[in-house]
Amino acid sequence: MQEWMKQFDYQPLTRVLFGSGMLDRLGEVVASLGGKTVLLVTDPGLEAVGHPQRAMNALQTAGCRVVVFDDVEENPTTRHVETGVAAARQGSVDFIVAVGGGSAMDCAKGINFILTNGGKMKDYWGVGKARQPMLPSVGVPTTAGTGSEAQSFALIRDPESHMKMACGDRKATFRAAILDPELTLTQPPRVTALTGMDAISHALESYVTSKRNSLSQMFAREAWRLLHQSFETVLREPNHLAARAAMQWGAHLAGLAIENSMLGATHALANPLSAHYGMVHGQAIGMMLPHVIRYNAAAVEPLYAELADAVGLGVEEEPTGAGRLADRVAALARAADLPAHLSACGVSQGMLSVLAEEASQQWTGTFNPRPVGYNELRELYQQAFGPMAE
Repeated sequence: MQEWMKQFDYQPLTRVLFGSGMLDRLGEVVASLGGKTVLLVTDPGLEAVGHPQRAMNALQTAGCRVVVFDDVEENPTTRHVETGVAAARQGSVDFIVAVGGGSAMDCAKGINFILTNGGKMKDYWGVGKARQPMLPSVGVPTTAGTGSEAQSFALIRDPESHMKMACGDRKATFRAAILDPELTLTQPPRVTALTGMDAISHALESYVTSKRNSLSQMFAREAWRLLHQSFETVLREPNHLAARAAMQWGAHLAGLAIENSMLGATHALANPLSAHYGMVHGQAIGMMLPHVIRYNAAAVEPLYAELADAVGLGVEEEPTGAGRLADRVAALARAADLPAHLSACGVSQGMLSVLAEEASQQWTGTFNPRPVGYNELRELYQQAFGPMAE
């Protein structure tokens, strides 16, 4: 079926404010949505650059009382959510604002689920399981990576099983997203690299999933174009505001693509690496994505050719779209100084079977355009394993 013939049901819920200095309008936006006592969910590491303080000032200027919860860490677990819920209840909040990267925004959404609907995070694993209304919320990303501000899903890790639970509900969607590219200027080089690679993977994976449609592909294609043209620039010139803005907008568009088409095998493969080895998500993605692209070529080569052509990847040395795209992703990962092989990251050969079994249970893998199971996922890990570390 032609992509433009596929059905979709697009119901945008999030107001988007984009531009330098837009953080100063946070209080105005929250007040317009009825917020009076706000839980500010943020990362303690951001205090050094002043983003939470600016957010608090904007909220207080608008007459809001602010309760700060800054116990958010990378890949938030149910523990972080439970601690945040306790802070929200103690402060009797009626609104939630997340300022930070994807972890802060995921944690804020997780807090919202439990605060308003009770129970535990595993009760909301899946889609549409919240029965009660949720608090209005606003997302303010300080990185250009996850696009979580554009999605209704919270990714929360179970510390016992190591599984990342994707908990999605339209009621969890941010009422507004404030995209201020100035906030991303403070990203350390490694964060820029890792979040940028994540955003790139979102664009490339969402373009080809089994759930893709003309709307999601429009978002994903433009996201890929923006991210591709700007990624190496922000690596070389961290203060290049125009490139930072393009990265942030590209990451947001990729988030919109995910919301309308989901992800694929790359993310299924990456999550167990983070769970067992503490591997940063963007690093795991950078290693696995080229191999998944080549694997998927048998099912979606014409779509990969479209993406390769969209950014001018020539056919001189590699005639296939998948080959050109995989080579380019690997080159971008090298430019970001990310490792190319699992063996260089302490992953043991004997763990590949365990990783493949857990990857086969990841929900995102079910949307891969070419079916994947234990055997295929283990082979993809094997391809990424590379030479043994010396």
